Amino acid sequence: MLFIMLVIATALTAGWLILMGRVSRDDWIAAAYTKVVDNLSAIHKLRLKDAVKHEKLSRYRGIAAVWMTLFLGGDSEKAITRLERGIERLKNGDLRDLNILAMPGHVLQREFDAIGKGSIHKSIMAKSYELYGMKHAENKAKQLLAKLLSYPVIGAAITLMIGAILTGMGNTAAGAAIAGICVTIVLVLVYALYDELSDRVKKRRVAIKKQFPNVVSKLALLVTSGMIMDRAWKVTAFSQASELYQEMRKTSEELDNLVSPESAYSSFISRCNTKETAKLASAIMQNLSKGNAEIGRLLRDMAREAWQERRHMAKRDAEKANSRLMIPTMMLFVAILVMLMAPVAMNFSGI
Repeated sequence: MLFIMLVIATALTAGWLILMGRVSRDDWIAAAYTKVVDNLSAIHKLRLKDAVKHEKLSRYRGIAAVWMTLFLGGDSEKAITRLERGIERLKNGDLRDLNILAMPGHVLQREFDAIGKGSIHKSIMAKSYELYGMKHAENKAKQLLAKLLSYPVIGAAITLMIGAILTGMGNTAAGAAIAGICVTIVLVLVYALYDELSDRVKKRRVAIKKQFPNVVSKLALLVTSGMIMDRAWKVTAFSQASELYQEMRKTSEELDNLVSPESAYSSFISRCNTKETAKLASAIMQNLSKGNAEIGRLLRDMAREAWQERRHMAKRDAEKANSRLMIPTMMLFVAILVMLMAPVAMNFSGI
């Protein structure tokens, strides 16, 4: 057992080191670019968070404002400054912030088409396109796939080495058990990285579906009041900052940059990937190409259907919540029953 664990751990470590030695300049550049994108995204989220805090604080004065400042916490300038310094280091060629453990995964994607262009890569690519858009989807997909390929190798090597050390100390059962359990945990955690991507996509689609009734209602109101569709789209897009509105902003920016409406709205459909947004964008494209004079009525009908679906979704969510609360409710009932019956049982036993 000791020999087998040592051989496997050594082989995995050697393979990881060999791949690490084959990391090319393009691999480092791709990893640095993705890290910069991650930092910029984190800075954007922190600034939005600070904007929400400032909006809440603006409603209070005096002592109430001081208490709310303590409750909400300070701004994120220190974290933003740290991220900006990281970006500057990467631009200057300092790669200390990169995740070196994942770099062999880039080599495997580059050298083996079955990995770099396989079904798993295509699945990750499609989900990354929804989350990050066409510009960053490829690099984000490479980043995640590199982690999925590299982490199991180095993780299994470390855990097997620990198991071999314990086995060599004479505790064979503990060494084998720890090695098996730790390898399983590593594989589960690696799969969790992929599952997290799927979960984020699902949550994003649900959020878009929930925001859709408000969006189409605003569009219907603006269009029926006489505003042209492009202007109504832009006004609606910049009225809030949640997921669907951000996708609408991207489409509006593409239209401002003279991207064809067909291409801009087709990209919007692909990024949102819900039947509601596809129906809305298709109706708008039909209106632009054929001059449909009934677009206002169509939007009103769409808004009515969307609100009905939103109510059905709320009912389904309530039913799911009730079913999830059943188990803790039963546990609480049993606990109360035990608390009530225990003294009675003790009294009877005393008699």
